[in-house]
Amino acid sequence: MSDEILVNVTPQETRVAVVENGLLQEIYIERSCKRGLVGNIYHGKVSRVLPGMQAAFIDIGLDRTAFLHVSDIQLPERLALDDESAGAKPDVPIESLLRDGQKVMVQVFKDPLGSKGARLTMQISIPSRYLVLMPAMNHIGISQKIVDEEERLRLRTILESGVSDEGGGYIARTAAEGAKEAEILADMAFLRKLWASVQQPEQAAKPSSIAVLYEDLPLVLRMLRDVPTAKIDKIRIDSREAYQRALEFVTQLIPELAPRTEHYPGERPIFDLYSVEDEIQKALERTVQLKSGGHLCIDQTEAMTTVDVNTGAFVGHRNLEETIFKTNLEAAQAIARQLKLRNLGGIIIIDFIDMTEEDHKKQVLRALERGLESDRAKSFICDVSPLGLVEMTRKRTRESLGHILCEPCSVCNGTASVKTRETVCYEIFRELMREARQFDATKFLVLASQEVVDMLLDEESTSVAALEEFIGKPIQLQVETLYTQEQFDVVLM
Repeated sequence: MSDEILVNVTPQETRVAVVENGLLQEIYIERSCKRGLVGNIYHGKVSRVLPGMQAAFIDIGLDRTAFLHVSDIQLPERLALDDESAGAKPDVPIESLLRDGQKVMVQVFKDPLGSKGARLTMQISIPSRYLVLMPAMNHIGISQKIVDEEERLRLRTILESGVSDEGGGYIARTAAEGAKEAEILADMAFLRKLWASVQQPEQAAKPSSIAVLYEDLPLVLRMLRDVPTAKIDKIRIDSREAYQRALEFVTQLIPELAPRTEHYPGERPIFDLYSVEDEIQKALERTVQLKSGGHLCIDQTEAMTTVDVNTGAFVGHRNLEETIFKTNLEAAQAIARQLKLRNLGGIIIIDFIDMTEEDHKKQVLRALERGLESDRAKSFICDVSPLGLVEMTRKRTRESLGHILCEPCSVCNGTASVKTRETVCYEIFRELMREARQFDATKFLVLASQEVVDMLLDEESTSVAALEEFIGKPIQLQVETLYTQEQFDVVLM
């Protein structure tokens, strides 16, 4: 099977599916009313400096102010540093760098997540096909995924020869491996022009204005720019208009992708080709079934994501250790796929089934690492802890699939559980006692859901009768069809 990119475009949203060997690996969704902000450059205003957090809130024209940490401020003494030291935390306090009301040029590197605003940086970077321009730095870098030393030296020589007197640093992306010198130099010239166009509106901006200086490409063109061309055999787009834009884009910038880009005119929805819709629905479920009969339980919370591995119906053929090892091995591959598919980020705790042999632990960890090798989000995996847990982190720059497509349940408020009918009945009894002591009513009317009223009339009927006798007032029950199981009201009559 081939690796393909499937693009489904509607007026409301654009969806891009990355299918490898016939199996959905990644899904990207961009809605017209809520486009992603990562990569956008703004002329913003400092709304508040927080010395205690060494951070500042920046107004860039969004509903919520964005967050800028002191480590993401470009300092003059850090302009010519290497990668490692450039990312080091500076000792300069933020109050000496920013003040309330100050105008700054910032770039979004993390979309708003949940209740948190966008995350900003003043270390501007603009990507193209082969390069990333860092206007404020004088650094030449090569992607770590390019391992051939001769190729790294060739690319460094080309970049050094193309650096202009205007300054600015460049990083050669993975796609630059094997690219012709003329193509790389053309990319450098394009980025310099683009940066000049970004600076012009910033310089012309009024002192009090907040403006968007640069917006990154829409989802489809962004995917075409960033995807490794060697891996993709076909790109199918079901919108003729979007196909024409994509074809013009790749013809101009990535000509080798042009023959592989095609319009999909079929009557059958494009996402049905490889059961993408079904896979999306499965990715929203808590449980993931494994072919062996085992399963994963994935729980996403504000603080972290936990993955629990269970043998389920898999009983093995030889011994317990073999059963556990095979389940964990399959689970490691499935977890890597689910992390990419669901776009789970932050802290992730994996509870593999306890293994006694060290070699088995190493093989399971290696399987997890191999599964994440093709992941474009950076991850870091720790060894198995004394408690048998694997701790890892995965860079989070956008909302997870679940957060994009779902919202907290209006009944349970996201707790995934509701009070039992019995619990609600006893709460009603306590409320009736409270009301009877405080108010002089002739009778009480209880409004509740069908399930609760049925229980009060059946299993708890004796308790209702005893309570009526105790308080000396009749109790009437009425079903409210719009009430959830936890909702009830006691009305005085």
